[in-house]
Amino acid sequence: MKNLSATKIVSTLGPASRSEEMIRNLFRAGVTMFRINSSHDSIETHQDTLNKIRKIEKEEKAIIPVLLDLQGPKIRIGQLTQPITVNAGDIVKFKHQKTQENNIIPVDYEGIASDVSQGEKILIDDGKIQLIVEKTDGDVVYAKVLTSGEIKPRKGLNIPGGTGSIDILTETDLKYVDFAVTNDIDYLGLSFVRSKEDIIKLRHLLNKNNSRTRIISKIEKPQALENIDEIIEQSDGIMVARGDLGIEIKTEKLPIAQKTIIKKANNARKPVIVATQMLESMIDNPIPTRAETSDVANAILDGADAVMLSGETAMGKYPLEAVEIMKKIADDINSSQFVKKNELPKELLTECNPIPVSIASSVAEILKNLPKVKGIIALTATGYTPALISECRPSVPIYALCSDFKICRFMQLHNSVFSIIADDEEIKCDKESITKLNNFLINGLKLKKGDNVILTGSIPYIMSGLSTNFLKIHTVV
Repeated sequence: MKNLSATKIVSTLGPASRSEEMIRNLFRAGVTMFRINSSHDSIETHQDTLNKIRKIEKEEKAIIPVLLDLQGPKIRIGQLTQPITVNAGDIVKFKHQKTQENNIIPVDYEGIASDVSQGEKILIDDGKIQLIVEKTDGDVVYAKVLTSGEIKPRKGLNIPGGTGSIDILTETDLKYVDFAVTNDIDYLGLSFVRSKEDIIKLRHLLNKNNSRTRIISKIEKPQALENIDEIIEQSDGIMVARGDLGIEIKTEKLPIAQKTIIKKANNARKPVIVATQMLESMIDNPIPTRAETSDVANAILDGADAVMLSGETAMGKYPLEAVEIMKKIADDINSSQFVKKNELPKELLTECNPIPVSIASSVAEILKNLPKVKGIIALTATGYTPALISECRPSVPIYALCSDFKICRFMQLHNSVFSIIADDEEIKCDKESITKLNNFLINGLKLKKGDNVILTGSIPYIMSGLSTNFLKIHTVV
C-alpha cells in the first residue's frame, strides 16, 4: 500500500505536470486523485492526460480516481481593442456583445442586464476592480467605478447574488459531460452550483447515459450557501471552491463559511475537498508561506477529507515539492493530538437502518480500548460502511475490500479509506478464507503476529450490498 495519508491530496494537472514522468512522480509523492480542468486546453489534450493516468494506474497496480472540473457559466469580459483604464467615480457601460462598440464594455453573459439591480456590486479580475450598479437601460448596464484599475480582455466578472437566469451547463460543459461518460471519469466538478436543481440537471444527463460518474458540487456562490443542505443531500461530494466564493461573499465571511460547509458535509457522510490558494506562493517559490502552511493544517483540523492543489501543480515551478510539503503537513496534523480521533459526529445524518451506525460506533469504541489494532478491514459492495466509519476519523487505516473497481475509485476520496480490489467469490466466512485473509494481512499489509484488525461486512453474502451486520476482531497468527 502506498500513500497512506488519512487526508487525501488532489492535484490539478497542467502544462507543468502532465508529462507521464511527472504524473507518476506526483502519485508516488502522495497524490490521491488527479484533477483535469476543462477551463483550459483542448479535449484532445485532456484525453492524452487521462490516458497517461490510466496507464500509470495499471503499471503502479494502484487505484487512482480522476476529477474532471466543468468550467460552468463563468462570466468574462469580451474582446477589447486594448485594456481600459478606469478611475474611481467613472461611469462605465456593460452589454452582452462580443467586441467593444460605442465605448461599451462587452460581456459574454446574455442575462447581465436582467440579473443586476441598482446598488449591486460588479467585481472584475478576482475583485481587483469593483463597481456598483447605477441603473440599467434596456440591455445596457451603467456602473460607477469604486476602485481604479485596468480592465483587460477575457478577465472574469462576478455579480454576487446575481446570474439567476444563467444555465448551469454551457455548450462546452455538455461536450465535456459526453467526454466524461465516454471515458468513465470518476467525478465531475459542477461549477457555480446555486440549488439542488442544478445538480439534478447534471444527474439526469448522467443517468440518461447509464453513467456511474459521481458529482462534486463546487460551492462558490452565495446562493449555494443559502441552499447548502439540499445541495449536500443531492451531491456525491462537496468542494469548498474558495476562489470565486471569496469574491462573491465578503472575504471575512469565508473562514466561517468553510467550517460550516465542511461540518455539514461530514455529518452527511459526503467527502469534502478544500481548494484554492492553499500553497499559492509555491507557484513561484520552493517553500510555502507560514500562513499557507497554517491554512492547509486548519482545513484538515476543520474535517476536510481532501485538500487540493491548483496552479501550484498545474503551472507552478515546483509541482512535486508542493505535493511533498502538503503531504508532510497532512501527516503531521493527523498524527497530532489536535485531530479528534475515533469519535462519530453527534449530528451524523443516517438512513433508517441503525445497524451500520451501531457497528461504526462500536469500531470507534474498540479503537479507544483495544491495543495493537492496526487497521479496519471493511468488506463492502457499495462503499457505504467505509464512508460511515471514515467520519469517526479512525486512528488506523480503513482497508476497504471491494470487487467493483469503480467503487474502489470512489472510496479513495474518503478520509482514511484505502481501497483494495478483492474477488467476492473468494471472500467467505470460513476457515479457508480467514487463512487467506491472515496471509494477506502479513504479506500484503505487513502486519505482525499478535496485531489486531477489526473486520466488518455482511453475513451471509459478505460483499453483496446488503447492510453491514457483523463485526469481528481478528488477531494475526
